[in-house]
Amino acid sequence: MLVAGQDIHRVRYRERDRLALHYHQSYQVRSFTRNRPNFMLEHSGSARAQVHLFDEPQFNTQDGYIGFMLDFFRKLRAEGKLVFLCLHPQETVHLDILEEVCERYLFVHKDVTRTSRILQAQSLDELARDARVRSYLGRLAPLADEVA
Repeated sequence: MLVAGQDIHRVRYRERDRLALHYHQSYQVRSFTRNRPNFMLEHSGSARAQVHLFDEPQFNTQDGYIGFMLDFFRKLRAEGKLVFLCLHPQETVHLDILEEVCERYLFVHKDVTRTSRILQAQSLDELARDARVRSYLGRLAPLADEVA
């Protein structure tokens, strides 16, 4: 993965968080696997993370946490950071969150040959028009029409 022109797997372990941060569910930052001695790796060209990947964040609807996270996403984007939000919608509030914070949408799926493919869209409404997306959303699929 290239971040700001650097292969993140060639950057020193303690400096990788200057390029990208991976938050998983409870917002614990994931560390990278070490497979080379640190001295063989290059220094990061960035002082702060440029990419923030939120992998299946747990949104609590009862304590204002969603508002805090939406503000955090907006703050990062205002600083010119790239924010990825990987979410498996299970409730209508998840679709609301996606619509609130996302500029673009990606849907990763397998084709008939079991090869991973990416469907891109500029809006959640546009993405939800695809039959594969509607199938994935299941019971939320009828709600996708209302997301426009």
